[in-house]
This record gives sequence, C-alpha cells and structure tokens, in this order.
Amino acid sequence: MAGAKSLTLLAAVVCGLCSFSAAAADNNLPDNRALLQGVQPDNALVATLPAKIRESGKITVGTFTPAAPGNFYAEDGTTIIGYEPDLIKAVLAKLKLQPAFVSMDFSALITSLKSKRINITMAQMNDTAERQKAIDFIDYLFTGITVIVKKGNPAAIKGGDDLCGHKVAVVTGTTQHEFAEKASADCKQQNKAPISLIVTDSDPQNLIQLRSGRIDAIINDLPTASYISRTTGKGNEFEVVKGKIINGAPFGIGINKDDTALRDALQKALQEIIDDGTYQKILTSWGLTNGALKTATVNGGK
Repeated sequence: MAGAKSLTLLAAVVCGLCSFSAAAADNNLPDNRALLQGVQPDNALVATLPAKIRESGKITVGTFTPAAPGNFYAEDGTTIIGYEPDLIKAVLAKLKLQPAFVSMDFSALITSLKSKRINITMAQMNDTAERQKAIDFIDYLFTGITVIVKKGNPAAIKGGDDLCGHKVAVVTGTTQHEFAEKASADCKQQNKAPISLIVTDSDPQNLIQLRSGRIDAIINDLPTASYISRTTGKGNEFEVVKGKIINGAPFGIGINKDDTALRDALQKALQEIIDDGTYQKILTSWGLTNGALKTATVNGGK
C-alpha cells in the first residue's frame, strides 16, 4: 500500500477531490484550538494513571488516515486533524497528556494495540461484541453504515438492502467490509446476483473508482459519508442514499484489556468533557450532534 499521504495527494491530483483529501485547505473547517486550550486538567484523575504514562506526559494514538472527518491530513500534509483528534486532545488534556498520533492501515490497528506498539486507537472503529473479545472500548459517538453514490444516483440504489448485483467498494477490515460480505451471501441465498465487492485500503481509493464509474457505490460510516457528500466538489460529486441507517452502533476508543487503569481514567475524562459541554461543542463544530452520547460507556457495543 502507498502511504496515506501519498493516497491523499493521488486523490487530490487525479480526481480533484481536494475538499475531501486536502480538506484543511477549506477555510470553513472547524478550528477548536482555543476550546482545547481551555480544558482544565483533573489532578485526581491524573493521579490514577499508570506511572509510566503519567511521567512521560504522552500517549500513542493509533489512527487510520485519511478518513475525514475523523482523521485526515491538514494542508501541510503531516498534521492530523478531524473531530477525533479534537475529542482525544480534550480527553487527554484532562489527564495532562499529549497525543502522539501514528497512522496505519485500519486492519493493523487491533494488532498494533495488542502488541503494545500503540496505547489506544481513535479511528472511527465500531465497538462490537466480536472486537470486545480482543480489546476494550470507551464509546464516544453513535453512528451506523450508509451508502454513498454518484450525484443523481445513476445506479438507482435504494439502500443497504439493494446492493445485489452492484459493484461496491469498502475499506478492508472495517465493519462495512463485514456487512458487505454478509449482504452478498444473503443475495446468493435469495437467488440474486451477489455483490461485486472491491476491497481497498482507503476512502480516497474508493472515491476515485466511484467518480470514474468503475463502481456503483461505496459503503461507509455515516460521519464519513456525510462529510464526503457535503464537501467534495462543493457538494456536487456524491450523495448519501436516503433511508434507514444500517447496523447502528457506537464508535469507541480502543484499549488493551489489561490496561484497566488507563481505560478507567480515559473513560472518566471523556465523561467530564461530556458533562462540561466541551464534547458537545466539538461535535457541533463538525456537524455530528446527531451521534452525541450522554454517557461514556465501556464496551457498550452489541
């Protein structure tokens, strides 16, 4: 796979997807720096952190970039921005910690977490019962799966239950990938043509194919799909198929099951920014208030 920054540039140059891939060039993007600087630490919570992390003042955060609006590169091509960096910076400010972001393939996140290469993940990862067998989650946003098509919906796709026989792209290792494979199997059981599934490493790769007409649709999470449809080509390139959200579930911060002290501190810090309004302000700035949670739950996914 090419590096994430290379894919970003490829999408921007080849397809003109500048509002998605080089989104930081859009002056309308939220700037929450002043809000984040105003977050006050909770010294009692800081004291509960594992000594090694507390003394280092740093935590390594595994991300999947580019995946706007969750994590994507600013105009400088190196700084990771998005609603997830904003949220985790606010959480970590409560704990007097700074994030060190490490971008990697989505499919490598859990492995890297379990091998201790990273401390936590913040990558629009669904908290599911299956993933809970490997890691713990602290839930921070409720979302679901939806379908992106070219503007005007030329393939006339009605929703996630209307994909049989269509060419559909997903990012490898995601919940959307799992859903697409099951949906294709269901097509076969109904004596319908299966989904022609294209599996890639990133959203920009999928958008290239959709824009060129090589595929009919992309399955993605609602925040990403809404952002893409609203910003790419000034909203004239793609659209989200209207209809019921598929497999609604929370996104969660991923953490090792044996890092219980860190997990509990992060959960309490997230709850504090929910209670003091910082969390709501961040989601409002990114247009994601529909997914706001009132409680920072551990392993709330089903």
